[in-house]
Amino acid sequence: MILGSPVRWWSGFWVPPDGQQYVSHETSFPFFFLQLCGLALVVVGILVQVSLHNTLKIKDVSMSGIPIVIIAVGALIFFIAFFGCCGALKEHYCMVTTFAVLLTLIIIIEIAAAIAGFVFRNKVNDFKATVDQIQENLKCCGVNSSSDWSYLDSDGNSVPDSCCINKTKGCGKGSM
Repeated sequence: MILGSPVRWWSGFWVPPDGQQYVSHETSFPFFFLQLCGLALVVVGILVQVSLHNTLKIKDVSMSGIPIVIIAVGALIFFIAFFGCCGALKEHYCMVTTFAVLLTLIIIIEIAAAIAGFVFRNKVNDFKATVDQIQENLKCCGVNSSSDWSYLDSDGNSVPDSCCINKTKGCGKGSM
């Protein structure tokens, strides 16, 4: 650096004479890695969908909830990492700022989800009891048929006890 040069350093960023701050190209690698992780999640979601239903078509949204969530999270990660990667490579302040804002929103949502999970941790059993009571009152098993519960157990032929005609503990195991 030549003495008297208008170029100066501030907090690790090169500050040119026009006052804008630029980030280095080395900072784009973590964003590129995040893009690959997002793409991997999309692929995993598709593979889960195919392994569960032997097709890419979503016939029943309630049965494809997990693959849909995996694909959506992967796409969201890819989209957000795109802003960080392109912003770092092109040294575009607005894209890096957009990335930072989106990342901050995600952190806030994660904290809120953790708090909600802690507060409502006992509500899962209440929900199960409510579903059981609805099935008993309506004398039904599942939305369409008892096959809606095929994912309930690893053997694929169990239903909740509320589906049994003679309700006893464990009567739904292997009864489909």
